[in-house]
Amino acid sequence: MYERMLNKQVVPTLEEMVVYCGENGERFSMINDWLTQIFHTQQKIVFPYGNKYGWGIGHYKNKKLVCNIFAESGSFTVMIRLLNKQYTMIYNDLKKYTQEYIDNKYSCGDGGWIHYRITCQDHYEDIKKLLEMKCL
Repeated sequence: MYERMLNKQVVPTLEEMVVYCGENGERFSMINDWLTQIFHTQQKIVFPYGNKYGWGIGHYKNKKLVCNIFAESGSFTVMIRLLNKQYTMIYNDLKKYTQEYIDNKYSCGDGGWIHYRITCQDHYEDIKKLLEMKCL
């Protein structure tokens, strides 16, 4: 469950990633479209950070990484870094599931990375809040 697309030799299309995400494929498509349309990010199909991350969509704004969205079997994971003050500003508006990711973030300078798995609409709504904080 939640296996990633790990065959580095075969570059998937966006449509193949959507299908791979199964019941969350529509959300995968919607979050990518939303980032591009609302925050004017540029999308790029990427295989970053070594063999365990797999294929995903990198979102960039002014050549700076906003997030990576990794296709998974039946879900997808958004990798995002925010500053501690950004996490604090939004923390109480998020579901407990999301708060646990923030509580266990990988610290990096004045902030940290989370690898947030989306498996339902509640998770989708919370990742949009985090991405808005990143893009504003």
